[in-house]
Amino acid sequence: MAELFQFELVSPERQLLSEQVLEVIVPGTEGEFGVLKDHSPFMSTIQAGILRVRREQGAAADEYFVRGGFADVATGGLTVLAEQAVPVADLKVEHLDEQIKNAEEDVADAKDTETLRKAQDTLARLIDIRESMKKI
Repeated sequence: MAELFQFELVSPERQLLSEQVLEVIVPGTEGEFGVLKDHSPFMSTIQAGILRVRREQGAAADEYFVRGGFADVATGGLTVLAEQAVPVADLKVEHLDEQIKNAEEDVADAKDTETLRKAQDTLARLIDIRESMKKI
């Protein structure tokens, strides 16, 4: 049976979560990754997406919309420092529309290929999240 580990989810506005959890799925910039107790230490940047937190075996995951920041997997657990973090239950389509508008501006303002690619990826992810919210 999997064991619990300490997880912290922090945004500039507040600490959203600080508790023992079973598993966290993080939208890393190199792809989603899952963290369980005693995961090997590493750091990753995160991209716009849904972070999933499972508190106990068989329970549904709590979901948080995150955008930007870092995930730090250490021997003491996992800390996610997100530029933005909102529980999906509190997320409004209007908020995503604003994020999409900002991402479209980032695409238009991109000065090089790498910046353009990152901005396009963020825009696509935000549109996907908005569309999946409309289906709920």
